Amino acid sequence: MISRALLHWTLVGTVCGLFAALYWHVLGLMTHGLQRFGGLSLLIVMPLAGLIVGLVIHFLGNPGEIAVIVDNIHSRGGRMDARKNPSMILASLVSISAGGSAGLTAMAAGFTALFGAPLGGAMFALEILHHQHIVEYYEALMPAIVSSCASYLVFAVITHLGIAPTWHFPEYRLDNINDFANAILFGIIGALAAWIFMGIFRSCARLFAWLAVPIYLRTTLAGLGLGSLALLFPLTRYFGQEELNEVINTSFPAMFLLALAFAKMVAISFTVTGGWPGGFIIPLFLTGACIGKAIAVLIPGLNPAFAMICTMASLNAAVTRTPVSTTLLLTQLTNINSLTPILFASLIGFFLAPKAPLIGSQLKSLREEIAE
Repeated sequence: MISRALLHWTLVGTVCGLFAALYWHVLGLMTHGLQRFGGLSLLIVMPLAGLIVGLVIHFLGNPGEIAVIVDNIHSRGGRMDARKNPSMILASLVSISAGGSAGLTAMAAGFTALFGAPLGGAMFALEILHHQHIVEYYEALMPAIVSSCASYLVFAVITHLGIAPTWHFPEYRLDNINDFANAILFGIIGALAAWIFMGIFRSCARLFAWLAVPIYLRTTLAGLGLGSLALLFPLTRYFGQEELNEVINTSFPAMFLLALAFAKMVAISFTVTGGWPGGFIIPLFLTGACIGKAIAVLIPGLNPAFAMICTMASLNAAVTRTPVSTTLLLTQLTNINSLTPILFASLIGFFLAPKAPLIGSQLKSLREEIAE
């Protein structure tokens, strides 16, 4: 006998899959229309997009970012203000399609549908809720997995996306014990990159706080900054799903890759702190790939795919505090079957990350425990 709970979890996932398919279709149409702009026109298009994002938020309300979702789960049992959904949908569509450096932001079923990673998406939704306890809400694991699978199936049937790997890395096989030592090395490098990114992010947050301008001016200024960066480094435009394949398949010089990684860190920071909605998981993957490939170029004999994926894992795990789901997501999105070295790199990034997490609301449960 099928339980009522199972039907409920499946229904939630099905609705999320349907909405994700509709959202992806609309986003594709908008992106196709805005991708044609390039060069100096970005100095007009990007600030204009920022103005639209700011006006949407100003009149319809600020939907907040992942930190707001985490905070609501800790303090309100996960209840969100549905009145802010139109703002979240409209602002994110404009932000992503115009070329903001923040990607799609969603929890288990939504992330799964959009990127075809059911187990990784479910784990991420639970793991990101706390910076230290990994899966704090363990009782939600099975509902998250079931909803993720239902969402993935519906999205894949409608769009025919998410079936093949998102990124096509060169083949890598674990056949040398030295790969574990290299994974640890890349983990340290990824953690160092996370420290640099978080420093840039917080500096940008202080800059926008110091300016103290209305949200629509803040998003417009952020758009001007993003347009200027895209003019110098075109690959910093957009959140990185397609751009990462270009980094994989193109032979860029090491110094260019390092410069691109730094520029992407600035672009992510300008996007999120400037009020453009979106998440930074995929953008961080792109940043880590640039750094990892630069190292492989500088040190002959290293496997570029292995270097990129391990650095991607460490950087993201250090910033988001999600070592387990980061490992699962990367193995699913890249079709790399050697999970263990990637897990080593993720754990190194997690344990070498700054003590204070970038997502401040991840600390909330810890404060509550101390208070109790």
